Amino acid sequence: MPTYDYECKKCGHFEVFQNIKDAKLKRCPTCKGIVKRLMGSGAGIIFKGSGFYQTDYRSSSYKSGASADSGSTESKK
Repeated sequence: MPTYDYECKKCGHFEVFQNIKDAKLKRCPTCKGIVKRLMGSGAGIIFKGSGFYQTDYRSSSYKSGASADSGSTESKK
């Protein structure tokens, strides 16, 4: 469930953890004043590194076996 940002003129900025299907708040839970839902930037995903592939997390024994297999096919040619 996402966290939504709201702003109340009296209480200031606050966050509410609510379901996506829930209606947006109209009143501040503290002072019952009118609130405005703020535009959120969302959570960004940052991928760092050379890449993220299934083979990146193989065991060392698998990698050594794969390199041995690739070497044996070249000698058959």
